[in-house]
Amino acid sequence: MEVTRVLFLLLAFGSSGAKVEEENPEFWRSQARETLQSALDRKLNTNAAKNILFFLGDGMGITTFTAARILKGQLENQTGEETVMTMDTFPNVGLAKTYSVDFQIADSAATATAYLCGVKTNLNTIGVNAAARNGVCKTQKGNEVTSILKWAKDAGKSVGIVTTTRVQHATPATSYAHSASRKWYSDADMPAAAKRDGCTDISSQLLTNTDIDVIIGGGRKYMTPRGTKDPEYPRHYTSRGKRRDGRNLIDEWRSMKAGKVAHYVWNTTDFNAVDPEKTDYLMALFEPGDMHFEAERDPNMDPSIVETTEKAVRILRKNPKGFFLLVEGGRIDQAHHAGRASMALHETVAFDYAIAKGLELTDEHETLTVVMADHSHPFTFNGYPFRGQSILGKSPLWASDVLPYTTLMYGNGPGHKISNGTRPDIRHVNTKDKDYVQLAAVPTKSATHSGEDVAVLARGPMAHLFQGVNEQNYVAHAMAYAACVGADLRHCRGHTEAPVVQSTDGAGAAGGSVALLSALLALTVLM
Repeated sequence: MEVTRVLFLLLAFGSSGAKVEEENPEFWRSQARETLQSALDRKLNTNAAKNILFFLGDGMGITTFTAARILKGQLENQTGEETVMTMDTFPNVGLAKTYSVDFQIADSAATATAYLCGVKTNLNTIGVNAAARNGVCKTQKGNEVTSILKWAKDAGKSVGIVTTTRVQHATPATSYAHSASRKWYSDADMPAAAKRDGCTDISSQLLTNTDIDVIIGGGRKYMTPRGTKDPEYPRHYTSRGKRRDGRNLIDEWRSMKAGKVAHYVWNTTDFNAVDPEKTDYLMALFEPGDMHFEAERDPNMDPSIVETTEKAVRILRKNPKGFFLLVEGGRIDQAHHAGRASMALHETVAFDYAIAKGLELTDEHETLTVVMADHSHPFTFNGYPFRGQSILGKSPLWASDVLPYTTLMYGNGPGHKISNGTRPDIRHVNTKDKDYVQLAAVPTKSATHSGEDVAVLARGPMAHLFQGVNEQNYVAHAMAYAACVGADLRHCRGHTEAPVVQSTDGAGAAGGSVALLSALLALTVLM
């Protein structure tokens, strides 16, 4: 239509955000020559990795990565597109295929089992192979698979988990637990049949399965008896303890660490008082459930992901044999589920700063750092925004219904807002607000995941192993090989003394077809 043609002409001849030097071809040629020479000069680091820093951006697909880069630059008063994220500096890049054994598009439980345990599995299950069935305790027995966190611990390294979600959530839980359901956070979440058949909840496995040196995140309410008042929110009924077995796992953890310097903290003040040089164990649970979004965080109560990452590294790196640390930017995913692009991008920027802190505190000569996403979201970057235009703004090119639309939007989610066949008029809406919910094409209560490949970035010893397009479960094996942990110790020869090999995983025979109803029910619990 004519209006669209006129708007497109305005776009074509509108003011450019380009810098003067960018109009000179030599600017781009010189930049390319420097990048090329850097690639030519790069030498492979074939050391055995003493440490592994593994950063997992939950739901951080390529669109999120790109949009967060622009936001980070714009927060620093740049146009944004040319900004270099910490993640952008990783020289080795590959792609991982994220499907699970039973679904084209996976959840965080199945994907975590792949990249942490090295085995693909079914939706909604953690730390078990694909012979286990969603929610069926009997199929769990004999089908447990261990994670690289356990392999590292068995090799004498210190290990830790840092997350912005609850420590019982799918990603961190997979590093230590085995469960036919990712939702069995405490015994109160388990069906009677699962308890009768001998399965245990995720929180209790946090104490018993692997001796974890550093545990940081949320999830207090799953650790204490039902009705226990929360120290921060004593009047909030939903924040109170959930356990029906009467166990106080926090107290049990303290007792288990008798004779060691072990600290349990739940607020920033106590957290800051922990001296990493004198600490053997740390459990820090800052919220009853998931931690607050970075944009809503009270720094007087909850530390940032940068601060928690730093504390964890400083505690773990004292071990002369090295460490494995999982750091999850878990609320990127949760913001996307809610259709809140601003919140998701701010979480990603904070995650990138945590990566920078991890690199600052470690030596690349001996530390393999890997950054990746578990899955993506139906999140699009579209229209024809001007260079330097707010990534959270609107396209200057309106749609054929003569209404504006945002540069970022979703394929499905709670932002679907068609009324009488018409989209809402957002001309006077502040789409940069942290609570703004982006428009979505299809109405769903929560935005789903999406199934495209995700990026895997690496630097440090054997980082060149992370290249090409691979199955997601390859990541665990490549990290383990680089660090000489787990079953494949070939890389240790000529480097260091071979560490202890972890015990062989069980391989059960509980087969049978996946019930369609069980599979569809799994979709209702994706986070």
